[in-house]
Amino acid sequence: MDIRETISVAIDALRANKLRAILTSLGVIIGSASIVLVVTVALTSRKFVLSQIEAVGSNLIQVELVQRPDKPQPLSYEMTLEDLEAVRGIPNVIEVAGTRELPMTVVVGGVERPVNLVGVTAGYQAIRRLVVLRGRYLDAGDMEMRSKVCLITTQLADRIFGQENPVGRPIRMGELTFTVIGVFRERVETFGLSDIQENSVILPFTLMKYYTGVEVVRLLDAQAARAEDVPSVERQVGQLLRARHPSGAEYKVLTLTAILNAARNISLALTIVLIIIAFIALVISGVGIMNIMLVTVTERTREIGIRKAIGAARREILYQFLIESFLISGGGAVLGILIGIAVPVTIQSFLPGNLRVPVSPLSVIIAFVVSCSTGLFFGYLPANQAASLQPVESLRYE
Repeated sequence: MDIRETISVAIDALRANKLRAILTSLGVIIGSASIVLVVTVALTSRKFVLSQIEAVGSNLIQVELVQRPDKPQPLSYEMTLEDLEAVRGIPNVIEVAGTRELPMTVVVGGVERPVNLVGVTAGYQAIRRLVVLRGRYLDAGDMEMRSKVCLITTQLADRIFGQENPVGRPIRMGELTFTVIGVFRERVETFGLSDIQENSVILPFTLMKYYTGVEVVRLLDAQAARAEDVPSVERQVGQLLRARHPSGAEYKVLTLTAILNAARNISLALTIVLIIIAFIALVISGVGIMNIMLVTVTERTREIGIRKAIGAARREILYQFLIESFLISGGGAVLGILIGIAVPVTIQSFLPGNLRVPVSPLSVIIAFVVSCSTGLFFGYLPANQAASLQPVESLRYE
């Protein structure tokens, strides 16, 4: 008997028990679909989380002076505009910006409400990727002339001006009156973890001297040309500031690298855990295949004896039952993979336009190979048992 005839006999045996074969393959279908879906969800969530973090500021390095409440710190510890220009000269730094915050109040409907004034230097919008929804952003003339203009957040615009267009309208904060030239928002929601809050007001950095009397930078942002340059730039920025200021000054240098690495590690850990669960489902389905095949061998003992009596070799019996196991697991794998691909394709139309659900070709290959391997592995014991039956004892079986 050649291999084609062996395959034909295996297929006929499965056709004779269609319902049993379908129910046996359910575990494989669920397991293989789970592998594809788990990897797809992991890739999508990882891509989404990383894009959200990176959108806060691409290749961003942030520096701030470590405040010591237990002892006063001299003004020489503070970062200045000269420090910004020095950082701009570091290799692989493509943009630098500085900010200074100051709490203030604004009168809305006869009630004072707190606002957060943020004085920014040129380059801040490029680094933080702020989106101007109405009006315009600060230009070089505003910075140089110390124009009394500002941009406000969408939340603050709704709170103060309601449905009216705030652009061109005056807004009084403290002792100064500003003209609103724009309404902005962050490109992604940072939930208050950045220097931009719901009640933030952006104004030229040069104007902050009216309120503070000094032009010091509380937070320095530097943008590296590439992600690979971030560690080098981070180190050089720290060295430069320590060289330009007294030895007692301590600066905290932060990057998104640590957050990105943490997000990647969390995503990888969740993916591994979910894939292990999917593998457990496949192992359980493999045990089910083995049990059903053992029952099949018992039911077909007489048939096996007849085949051996008319000349079927041990190898042919072994191959027949292995092929049956492979067809059950392989067919289940194909159906499971199709389900795993169909689900992301179906839900794609319900997701935001900028969110894509990628199906990994590697996950499809892994799901098929593992599912088929599971069927062959757990199908070997029943196949070997069937091939080892003695013809005389088998023909005697009732």
